[in-house]
Amino acid sequence: RALPAADAQARAQPPAAVDAWWTNFGDPVLEQVVTQAQRQNPGVRIAAMRILESRALLGIAGSGLYPQVQEVSASAPRTGQRQSRGADTAFWSAGAGFDIAWEMDFWGKYRRGIESADAGYFASIAQYDDAQVLVAAQAASLYGSIRTTELRLRIAHENAAIQKRSLEITERLFKSGNESELDVQQARSQYLGTLAVIPELESALRQTQNALGVLLARPPGPLPEMEAGKGVIPQASLALIVDMPADLLRRRPDVRTAEMLLAAQSAQIGVSEAALYPSIALGGTVGLSATSLASSPTTLSWGVGPALVWNVFDHGRLSNQVLVQDARFQQLNEQYQDTVLRAAREMDDSATAFASSRTQVDILQEAVRAARRSLEIANVQYREGLIDFERVLDSQRTLFSQQDRLASTQGSVVQSLVALYKAMGGGWQAGRERPLLDEGTRRAMAERSHWKTLLDEPLPPPDVQPQPAQRSNDKP
Repeated sequence: RALPAADAQARAQPPAAVDAWWTNFGDPVLEQVVTQAQRQNPGVRIAAMRILESRALLGIAGSGLYPQVQEVSASAPRTGQRQSRGADTAFWSAGAGFDIAWEMDFWGKYRRGIESADAGYFASIAQYDDAQVLVAAQAASLYGSIRTTELRLRIAHENAAIQKRSLEITERLFKSGNESELDVQQARSQYLGTLAVIPELESALRQTQNALGVLLARPPGPLPEMEAGKGVIPQASLALIVDMPADLLRRRPDVRTAEMLLAAQSAQIGVSEAALYPSIALGGTVGLSATSLASSPTTLSWGVGPALVWNVFDHGRLSNQVLVQDARFQQLNEQYQDTVLRAAREMDDSATAFASSRTQVDILQEAVRAARRSLEIANVQYREGLIDFERVLDSQRTLFSQQDRLASTQGSVVQSLVALYKAMGGGWQAGRERPLLDEGTRRAMAERSHWKTLLDEPLPPPDVQPQPAQRSNDKP
């Protein structure tokens, strides 16, 4: 059944919230980081080079449809001879010739080869799209981890400062004889335990910063642009996953890659089948020879005619080659099915984790407010002598624990939403509009090789698919 025009357009043009999903967080620094990663990451640049390789392979496959010059020869030697009586003689001779052959593609061998190369070309584009998706997700994930760790560090420093003030109070009271040493040592233990968390968080922060720097093809270390919005975790609401189209799974680049590899392998079966039949070619040769001797004529020779080659007695070599290609096709078919199932699982797991974490954030925010109020009451009652110092320490531990847990859960919300967008395969569309190569690389390749227009050829639109070749031995 044909789809209405509106439905077809909706499938070809998915919502912008999925295409550039990182903009949903409303964080300009995150948008800058993801954009730089998709442009500068070495993995993306390598995937772009593979597209150029596939274009060249497609050109090789297409050349089989045209006549091929098999051999070109030319010579112009000078010859002489010395006689026992009489004068020496010397003369030159020259000859040139070439052989040409054109194999008729009766059985679709070359057309199926073109079909396979074309599907391989689209597979390389899908792999390039997949690299864009992976890099965007990795950049956003590392960005969220950095912001989460920065916030946890700030919480640790704030609670250490609170606990340090409590320690100073207990030390003064102990010196004045109003408190026991037990309160002092308990306060010191809790304060030092909080301080011990800070180096661990600082180490994790630096390692994550280094990972993000390498992803952006930069030296390890903090990124200057990350100073803006330090310690602020990107926010995301449950509304972001409510109106997501159900058919986004089919747009995932890895699913499309598996589909294109399956199509390419299907064409290889046709190439192997064509080898079972005779190949018919038109061949020709042209030659020209001449010498400087007065009595020697200039000779032009030529020949043309058909040639037939048929490997009748191959002892199963060609027929088993067909079986080999068919077995590989079945393997890729299983891989395709597995890829689709894994993609569906990733989407469901990520959506469930995002919804759960987002609900947990609301609960933990209430818990933090309760813990903060509990500490305020404990401090007042301790100063009035209504409770012992251990209740204050318990309130401090609870506040630190709930704040740190809230920050970690807020980070989990970001990670789950990033994983969901990655599972849907969003974020590759912008790469189709950018040049495959940066200007320096493009100029260097153009100078040292015959790339010509292949370097500047734009990528096909997302809704364009490879066209299967029509074969003469196809059945209606």
